[in-house]
Amino acid sequence: MTHSEVGWVGVGRVLRVLACGGLLTACEIGSEARPLAAPVPAAVATPAVASPRTPVSVPAAAPRRALPEPSERTRSTQALAVKLGAPGARVDDPCVASVAQGCARTALAPFFESLDALSSGTAKRPTVIEAFGNSLIAGDRIVDILRDDLGASFGAAGRGVLLVDRMAPYGGRGRASHSASGWTPRTLGELRAPPLPFGITGVYHVATQAKARGRFKLEGETRGALWWLDVPQGGALSVVSGDTVLARTTPEGTGASRSTRFELPPGATTVDVVAEGKGAVVQGVVLQHERPGIVLDMLGVPSADASLYARLEDGALRSQLTEREPKLLVFFLGGNESKRLEWKRTDLTTLREDLGALLRRARVAAPSSACLVVGPMDAVRDAKDSGKAFTQRPFLEAVVEAEREVSLAEGCAFFNLYEAMGGKGALTRFHKSGFMHDDLVHPRGRGLDVLGHLVTDALLRAWVETPPAQGPVAQVAPAAERVEAVP
Repeated sequence: MTHSEVGWVGVGRVLRVLACGGLLTACEIGSEARPLAAPVPAAVATPAVASPRTPVSVPAAAPRRALPEPSERTRSTQALAVKLGAPGARVDDPCVASVAQGCARTALAPFFESLDALSSGTAKRPTVIEAFGNSLIAGDRIVDILRDDLGASFGAAGRGVLLVDRMAPYGGRGRASHSASGWTPRTLGELRAPPLPFGITGVYHVATQAKARGRFKLEGETRGALWWLDVPQGGALSVVSGDTVLARTTPEGTGASRSTRFELPPGATTVDVVAEGKGAVVQGVVLQHERPGIVLDMLGVPSADASLYARLEDGALRSQLTEREPKLLVFFLGGNESKRLEWKRTDLTTLREDLGALLRRARVAAPSSACLVVGPMDAVRDAKDSGKAFTQRPFLEAVVEAEREVSLAEGCAFFNLYEAMGGKGALTRFHKSGFMHDDLVHPRGRGLDVLGHLVTDALLRAWVETPPAQGPVAQVAPAAERVEAVP
């Protein structure tokens, strides 16, 4: 079931969805122009026969959903998408709770309801998005468009989860400390599994010397948390702002992932994480505002696939997602899987099992969150001879279909990025326009903006076109556990 097929609960009919109406140029991506429907009045259940004394039930007015006014960047990116032949695509948003009249709740309902609260001004806390994935997002690209555009429309509430240092000696520091020294990174994307367990960042940093330090410039955040691994002989970690120690860990050598929270003093401009001794391990640092708004945690790791995400330690996965209270889990996966299928390092059965296991684990750890899988982009085989035409990876479309089937079966939405960017041959168009790196794997520049725009546009359009859930509904559950809602 797509988002446009969802009915109002208790009304017994499917309402016309809100039309794009030219509010957002990006709304034209991947869909024909929709005629404006006549205004739909607030739903009122009218009995066939009613006496003057018979009370008439009037449901509470549903929130009105309308696409935000596009920014100049959005308009420009949309124009580039058209030029590149990227038509966009709809989100497959399955029904996860049904009633006699139709669908009561779709997979993305928790996220859409949080956008409703932000839009109406009734939200009390940030709306957190956790974005897992591979190198496509590990540089904080693609998801940066999602973060910025949603933040511009619904408010921004801080940076969220950051790293104490970069994942490698090179690259930007957008999702890491402003400056750092004395740390060695380990990631779940390494060929051989590192010796210590991972939290949801998929990265940990080990202090190689006493007084290893990571300094973060503050942007008005009021609170934070230090995620650390309680390793034997690891030593304590301190959180310091100026001359003030805000928090200090108390290691016990249990090997568990732990969280130490701290309050940031008014007017503070920096905060440091300092290892008191060699061997201390940091899994992440959270910096966030109290106010409502969008927070997107970039949790992508180079070389990652669903099988490598099995390296996330279960206790850390549960405790850290519980602490973050996300409303949307997003998984950008499939690119590395298609390569490994071609290289005969895995098979489609294993791919399905690994993805299903990852989604189930994440949803058990964050049962109140929506879930979305974003499939791989177009991909070609390694081209040694630049004069030859590109050849599509042979398993790419099989991976897309397998991910779609598993996602829907597990109660998650699915977005076909391959289709959205134009399907077979899209990478060639991106490459000819200068938007692919020489490895023909990773987009660059405004090509990344286009991909981020396609995801953002599809989510916003699904939010507008899906009638808000009404009435008692069942909790989102994997396919094997799905139950019907009580009408």
